[in-house]
Amino acid sequence: MKRNVRLMVALDTPSRDRALDLIKVLRGQVPIFKVGLELYTAFGPAIVREIRSFGVEVFLDLKLHDIPNTVARAAVEAARLGVAFLDLHLSGGPAMIRRAVDEVDAVCNLHGLRRPALLGVTVLTSLGAEDLPGIGVSRSPEDQVLALAALGKESGLDGVVAPPRELGALRAKFGPDFILVAPGIRPDGSPADDQARTLTPREAVDAGADFLVVGRPITGAPDPAAAAGSILRSILL
Repeated sequence: MKRNVRLMVALDTPSRDRALDLIKVLRGQVPIFKVGLELYTAFGPAIVREIRSFGVEVFLDLKLHDIPNTVARAAVEAARLGVAFLDLHLSGGPAMIRRAVDEVDAVCNLHGLRRPALLGVTVLTSLGAEDLPGIGVSRSPEDQVLALAALGKESGLDGVVAPPRELGALRAKFGPDFILVAPGIRPDGSPADDQARTLTPREAVDAGADFLVVGRPITGAPDPAAAAGSILRSILL
């Protein structure tokens, strides 16, 4: 089945001006921008509102992980901001996940808000197989990703953020309607930076991704619009 794969650009910068300049340059090509801990810590909810004023969507990438009450309350506030996507760490467990899902559903239904897609973070793309035993995980990366994704689906999440190399196994197990967001995407010839297990945009699409998250290969390019255009052409071939 041909998938309508969309590009997300990661605004991994502490500079408001830099983030907004990138949006102005890219919004004709890129529908969704990822706001992570760096930018959100610097400017808080105001930066989300400002980005949305440009007519683009926001993936609020805070990787929430705390006690169920705290995560649920934070997820509700994200929904009030109008973000399109929000993620939380699956290692927080089923009670945390289900509480967040239930409270976001309740608030959105009560106030007529658009419900954000709630995504689970499986294994960080900076972690390789050799790193997992050090954090108490005896499974292989693929087995850990699949186990956590199953927990998320059973607890009501809409999809997962997963290392690109596990995309094929996730799509095969969870079918076409489970959202797969792939960070750690690197075009041919780009440095891996701090990503341990990457794929090219075309490889990630072929493996079943719905959304590709790309940061430095676009935001660090001399011409970000040209870099984004090259990636978009590669996934439409």
